[in-house]
Amino acid sequence: MKTTAVIALAASAQAHSIFQKLSVNGADQGQLVGLRAPSSDYPVYNVNDAQLACGLPGSQSNQVINVKAGDRIGAWWGHVLGGEQYPNDPDHPIASSHKGPISTYMARVDNAATASSSGLRWFKIHEDSFDTSTGRWGVDNMIAAGGWSYANIPTCLAPGQYLLRQELLALHSAYNSMGAQFYQSCAQLNVSGGGSYVPSNTVSIPGAYRQDDPGILIQIWVNGVPDNGRKPYTAPGPRPMTCPA
Repeated sequence: MKTTAVIALAASAQAHSIFQKLSVNGADQGQLVGLRAPSSDYPVYNVNDAQLACGLPGSQSNQVINVKAGDRIGAWWGHVLGGEQYPNDPDHPIASSHKGPISTYMARVDNAATASSSGLRWFKIHEDSFDTSTGRWGVDNMIAAGGWSYANIPTCLAPGQYLLRQELLALHSAYNSMGAQFYQSCAQLNVSGGGSYVPSNTVSIPGAYRQDDPGILIQIWVNGVPDNGRKPYTAPGPRPMTCPA
């Protein structure tokens, strides 16, 4: 039987991903439109790296996407920019071995097209983590949906401009320090409608995570299966916000 390390190493070669397209209520906004996306499909490993906010250097759109509070936002992931690295790429949108949660954050800004990703206060609006009953991770759900992961803009959220940060955390090699792989891009949004709620439970990114957080430094392989032994798993960072009653 292969060891856990051999399985994870074999699965990790050139099997990365990039969030590179947004949809609003099912309407595809176009490749890299309104996005800050890395040009490389490589991850960030260090939780204190400034690139943890919106990803490695790449492209930044000058467009801001108009959305309404309550809208369903889709984030599309692909192995490389454009999707498949080659026809019938088995690692598109990401290698199936790269199990882990997908989290969605937002941060209020004055101008989404020009605001720096540094120094912002982020709040989580959604996470697709781990289902102990099925052994499925958020990444499994994204792959099954053809590369799409979804979140709703909170109905109570105050109008204004925001960055929306989508984070995929791959845990297949997370049993070693700095083995967890962070993939992230940011979308530039103008939110209308909704209410007047401005979340106060915010975090800095980087700053929200520790390298030894139990959701980051973790052995998910049990008897050669990356299902965390069906034990509960909590994604790092704050819990998703809820609208006031």
